Amino acid sequence: MWPFSTLGWPEKSDDLEKFFPTSVLVTGYDILFFWVARMVLLGLFVTDGVAPFHTIALHGLVRDRFGKKMSKSRGNTVDPIEFMDKYGSDALRFTLARGANPGTDQAIAEEWIGGSRNFATKLWNASRFAIMNGANTDGEVAAFDSLNAIDQWILTRLDETVESVDQLLEQFEFAKACEIIYHFAWDDLCDWYLELSKATFASGGDKAEASKRVLGQVLDQLLRLMHPMMPFITEELWCSFTGGETLVTANWPKANPENRSEASKLIVEQLQDLTTEIRRFRNDQGIKTSAKVGANFIGLDSLSEFEASLRQVCRIEPITGSASAAIEVGKVKIEFDLTGAIDVVAERARLTKDLATAEKDRATAKVKLENEGFMAKAPIEVVQEIRERLTQTSADIESITAQLAALPTK
Repeated sequence: MWPFSTLGWPEKSDDLEKFFPTSVLVTGYDILFFWVARMVLLGLFVTDGVAPFHTIALHGLVRDRFGKKMSKSRGNTVDPIEFMDKYGSDALRFTLARGANPGTDQAIAEEWIGGSRNFATKLWNASRFAIMNGANTDGEVAAFDSLNAIDQWILTRLDETVESVDQLLEQFEFAKACEIIYHFAWDDLCDWYLELSKATFASGGDKAEASKRVLGQVLDQLLRLMHPMMPFITEELWCSFTGGETLVTANWPKANPENRSEASKLIVEQLQDLTTEIRRFRNDQGIKTSAKVGANFIGLDSLSEFEASLRQVCRIEPITGSASAAIEVGKVKIEFDLTGAIDVVAERARLTKDLATAEKDRATAKVKLENEGFMAKAPIEVVQEIRERLTQTSADIESITAQLAALPTK
């Protein structure tokens, strides 16, 4: 009734022409018949056939963490103001948007809002790192072909993210859009790009300046993309970072398929595989995450220009003595000098004990599976569990054996 009671109807006023009909009505499915249908009927009736909106986006209800409808009698209601005071409005808003699949209810729990607060903190720290390391939005980004593969990769992933989020928002798929933004910001930007680019930032020169401008571009566009979901922190960060007046009126990011490189994605995948395997090896050897270890690369070939980045991310330095252990990742061999990095005797004793336990468990599983009487009587789920245990223990034995072989002999 609002447009007909405030905009001059039944006269054809300028306000009525401008504001009626509207475009999208966003509402819960529970009032589709009780309210929405009546709005449509009233609009059609008083305007001789003009519907009040062309699209109805139905969202679900917010339920408690167990999917139960909130009610005072159950005592499972939540006060959004308390969550906003404790975790911030952006955290609550992002949690709700991330769970907003069209037409379906969503559960909400305090720890999920805490997780969104952690995401906001991650974004804040990434922005702080960018500013401290000279990232900027001054001038144009260097020609795409002149950038190194890591810079090309993050711009490629940014472009793919913008394109996907655009399409999903048009389809009212807010949850999927938030999920894509979350993983781009946390995984691609923070966990990989910033880590792989630290060596470049520290090197100085034209390459470092080009990378700083790339980081500025990525952060600028990401904050614009996140603004509808987390308006307060993105406004603060974007204005501080770019010097702009307000993010509210900034242009929405546009995808540019020309700024994409499949080759750069393959290179970064190789760097990620190397980093993951080196970290796994360090963890298997009981080496602290913060400790530096001596290592040399053999066969890096096309990845050789990123050796400094690998060493920075994996916390390894050139070998000063002889190699005492090695692993192979694809065509690349990494030789380690573990002298002084681990207690070889204690580590060998621990692994030997773990190996004995795994071998005993595997033998027990094999005996049961080879026992015809047992197999005939045992429930199928029990048999399946024992088979899975056999597979797992066999894998554990292989892994532990490899770790023992990689230990220094002296």
